[in-house]
Amino acid sequence: MTKPEPIFPADRHALYAAHGYSAAIRSGDLLFVSGQVGSRTDGSPEPDFEQQVRLAFANLQATLAAAGCTTADIVDVTSFHTDPERQFETIMAVKQEVFPQAPYPNWTALGVTWLAGFDFEIKVVARIPQAVGRA
Repeated sequence: MTKPEPIFPADRHALYAAHGYSAAIRSGDLLFVSGQVGSRTDGSPEPDFEQQVRLAFANLQATLAAAGCTTADIVDVTSFHTDPERQFETIMAVKQEVFPQAPYPNWTALGVTWLAGFDFEIKVVARIPQAVGRA
């Protein structure tokens, strides 16, 4: 049986240590990425919403890269939004930059009332490419 392996990006930020969680867990050829937010390196929220979304995707990409993955390896996405109706257009514009063409991952978006000071969070499951996967 494969033992889960914690994965952290090179510049692990304060949120992981402060709240006691891993950026991602590798289990076999799957990578389960914890919710990524638009946090600065000190763990504080980026105040500008569009920049917060961009930073959340950048943090996601750094975590994926630490496991040898890219956004092309993502198979499942769950995103959390504090005001989906107001935020939709901004999120869709950034999403289109990150996922410019099919095939797209499946995606579930949820409206929530609280994200610990953040307004957007994204968690994913990715398949680790064979070249970096373990036998």
